[in-house]
Amino acid sequence: MKEKLVVIGNGMSGLRTIEDLLELESTKYDITVFGEEPHVNYNRIMLSYILSKEKSFEDTIINHPKWYEQNGITLHKGDKIVNINTNNKTVISESGEVVSYDKLLIATGSKPFIPKTQGSSLNNVIAFRTKADVDAILNTIDASKTAVVVGGGLLGLEAAYGVAMHNIKTILVHRSGSILSQQLDSTGGRLLQKNLEKYGIEFKLDTTIDLINGHREVEEVVFSDGSKVESNLVVFATGIIPNTSLAQEANIACNKGIVVDDFLQTSYENIYAIGECVEHNGNTYGLVAPLYEQAKVLAKILAGKKTEGYSGSTLSTRLKISGVDLFSAGDYLGDETTEELILLDEKVGIYKKLVIYENRIIGIVLYGDTADASWYLKLLKEHTNISDLRTKILFGKSALGDSGHGGNDVNAMSDDEEVCGCNGVCKGDIVKAIKDKDLKSLNEVKACTKAGASCGSCLGLVEQILVNTLGDEYDSQPEGICGCTTLGHKEIKQSILEGEFENVYEVFKKLDWKTQDGCAKCRPAVNYYLLVKYNDDKYTNDKRSALINDRVSANIQKDGTYSVVPRIWGGLTSPKELQDIAQIAVKYDVPTVKFTGGQRLDMLGVKKEQLEPMWKDLNDCGFVSGQAYAKGLRTVKTCVGNQWCRFGTQDSMQMGIDIERLTWGSWTPHKYKIAVSGCPRNCAEATIKDFGIIGVDSGWEIHVAGNGGIKVRVTDLLCKVETDEELIEYVKAFMQFYREDAYYLERTAHWVERVGLQYVKDTLFDKEKLDYYARRFEESQKSAQVDPWAKSIDEGFTKEFDAIVIDTKDLPNYESKEN
Repeated sequence: MKEKLVVIGNGMSGLRTIEDLLELESTKYDITVFGEEPHVNYNRIMLSYILSKEKSFEDTIINHPKWYEQNGITLHKGDKIVNINTNNKTVISESGEVVSYDKLLIATGSKPFIPKTQGSSLNNVIAFRTKADVDAILNTIDASKTAVVVGGGLLGLEAAYGVAMHNIKTILVHRSGSILSQQLDSTGGRLLQKNLEKYGIEFKLDTTIDLINGHREVEEVVFSDGSKVESNLVVFATGIIPNTSLAQEANIACNKGIVVDDFLQTSYENIYAIGECVEHNGNTYGLVAPLYEQAKVLAKILAGKKTEGYSGSTLSTRLKISGVDLFSAGDYLGDETTEELILLDEKVGIYKKLVIYENRIIGIVLYGDTADASWYLKLLKEHTNISDLRTKILFGKSALGDSGHGGNDVNAMSDDEEVCGCNGVCKGDIVKAIKDKDLKSLNEVKACTKAGASCGSCLGLVEQILVNTLGDEYDSQPEGICGCTTLGHKEIKQSILEGEFENVYEVFKKLDWKTQDGCAKCRPAVNYYLLVKYNDDKYTNDKRSALINDRVSANIQKDGTYSVVPRIWGGLTSPKELQDIAQIAVKYDVPTVKFTGGQRLDMLGVKKEQLEPMWKDLNDCGFVSGQAYAKGLRTVKTCVGNQWCRFGTQDSMQMGIDIERLTWGSWTPHKYKIAVSGCPRNCAEATIKDFGIIGVDSGWEIHVAGNGGIKVRVTDLLCKVETDEELIEYVKAFMQFYREDAYYLERTAHWVERVGLQYVKDTLFDKEKLDYYARRFEESQKSAQVDPWAKSIDEGFTKEFDAIVIDTKDLPNYESKEN
């Protein structure tokens, strides 16, 4: 029987432990993870790239939902653990979930330190620690106002750079006389400051904030030097505090952090801790590399493998700030007993300093050129005597010739030399993965080993290792949405928005597709993006770029026949409609008629030649296509509501009918399902739909981003409204926002997980934006609500099918050569 392993914290250190554990022992535990944030595991190192808009949140995700699913991990997002019962060996979450454990891993990380400055509790005083903080900053910045960032450490510089990239006047305040003083000496700090000033960042060093003035929000900042500035945003990046409160409440020993031994065990047997919340031998760590070193050790312990334990970390930092590579390690400041070897070229932007004690390197600072960082670090860790290297060592390995200490390329690196400091990956790890798993591209190496997947400063070295290992087999091409292009969905969408295109083939030509015809992956996607850009009425849907189901307005089945599904408005029908369907089913000898989960009737086994006459009969009886095949609205499921049910609080049937008549015919990135329940008993299963509505005494609850498929996802509560009119406004606006913002074939569940629920709320809770998207949806529906079969019949259904795009993944047993 499997042991139960519970992880408190869905961050980088806890999940890295689980990754390493699964590599060693994949079947030993049932694993449950609780995360306080409403996201999957993402890379906090890359938050500055989201802030500067250089990357999307999707780019920062380390473990996608599929990873949790494939490894059998139960993830509770947005559900904080509030109690650890060490006697009963259970944890209790904020939502009331009680889970027992055999082994418990505490990975609660840290919380931002905000000094108790007068005014620090005002709105728009924001930390810089989570995606929610980034979203809050992005929603606050104003090109006409000045932003103030407090803290000249790594987080502060990243925050200042990210804000300044939006052309916002930015002042960085730092109590020390040099920025990044925990990673660089004063010379390195001065060079970096000079570089950052190019982006319009103003530095106030040896300065603090005395006062933040404002009524509810920040209006003015007063500095310790007596100067002041009008501002609407203050970002505090002044350090972190180990998050020990949960452990303390459970009487687990804590000092600065949760106290652990060399085996990462706390004062309680079978309770372990890791990451920024931990104190080991009096030390706490805020950098990623030491935390991943801890993860490797703890994974072995949990897997029952032998290990010498964790003995602490030699701190080294590899960073990239505003395009400048930085590296530091050890005692880079030195004292009167040490000496320094220095190379400085300010014009070129290169600075190297090695701190030497008794002919051994004890500290390193590299600015602008970090190519030899791994080699210098190896010399430091191995206490190598550099007496015979002193005259050339600053010029790097390549300058040493035949001295025996290295060559001029990655061949000279030993397998244990660290390549990626963020993720603790050595050269040998990368080479082994390339050979064992047949990796051919940089993206494959990043995904498999994590090397280069964080700050990216080591990507050049990773690529050198890849080229050196593979030779001519190296695939240098970036990965696109298909083999026709190197562009991803984001780049394609942006290019279409910025340009003018009459059809998909113009897109292929102007964006340098490898083939001007595209393929089954890219043609439907590009066609969809054009539809959305021109909002359906200024662009003709290219049927040649449609999949088989969209082309013939029916679902093809495994034997080559089709299913026919008339639309049943809100799931409400009548004896007359049932009679009409029955007569048509008899007339065309339909072999199977089935009630669907969306409260409709599905006629299965219809031959292709029967589709046109059968739909003519259905149209004559008043039916339109239910579009059960479409990337668009499928159904609006309802319960009987207060018309019949004694528990009903709202008229869910009529609301469902109204909404379906409003939204049918619309194109969306993927299939889209709505449900309306008349009371909180939720008989229409609204909480697993893309858009779910639940009637309550005071009005309606609106839920979004549910999924009832392979991986069930319960909806997130968007908001509550009091009137039917408000509800309809949100129905239109949310659907249009999803249409325009999501990637093609991205369900609402995946879209919201990628961008974050707060991003959706921030958009739709803005009345101006809500009205905008609602109007856009109304405009799109003017041309969308045309029954495809009525149109096809009018035009004559005698078209050739030689241009239909068939996606064989949706058709596993279809072998007919006829489309």
